[in-house]
Amino acid sequence: MTSGDLPSLQQLLQQASQMQQQLMSAQEDLARERVVGDAGGGLVSATVTGAGELVDLRIDPLAVDPADTETLADLVLAAVRAATGRASALQAAKLGPLAQGFGGLGQAGGLGDRDDGGLGSLPGGLPGLGL
Repeated sequence: MTSGDLPSLQQLLQQASQMQQQLMSAQEDLARERVVGDAGGGLVSATVTGAGELVDLRIDPLAVDPADTETLADLVLAAVRAATGRASALQAAKLGPLAQGFGGLGQAGGLGDRDDGGLGSLPGGLPGLGL
C-alpha cells in the first residue's frame, strides 16, 4: 500500500470533525427525549431524559405507608432503574452508529475507553452518556 492509498491527515481531521458534530447533535437529541419507568403496577413512576437525568418522580398516595417506608424506597429505586435502563437503550440506539464510526466508544481501544485517555477520561467525561 502506498501513501497515495491512505487518506490524508486533512481528510481524517474533517471526518473526525463531522463525527464530533453528529455526536453532539445526538447528545442534544437525547437530552430532549424523555423515557418513563414504573414500578408497583404504576404506583411509582420515574421520568429521565435520554441522557439519563432524572427529571420527574411521581408517587401514587396508595404507595405511601408511613409504617413501611422500605417498600416505597424499593419502588422508587425500581422505577428509576427501569427508566435509566430505557434511557441506556435509547442511547445505544442513537449513539450506536456514531460509536462504530469512532471505533467503538466505550469499547476497549475506542475513544470512550476510560483506561486509554479516551473521551471518557476527559474531566467530566461525556455527561449522561456513561463515557
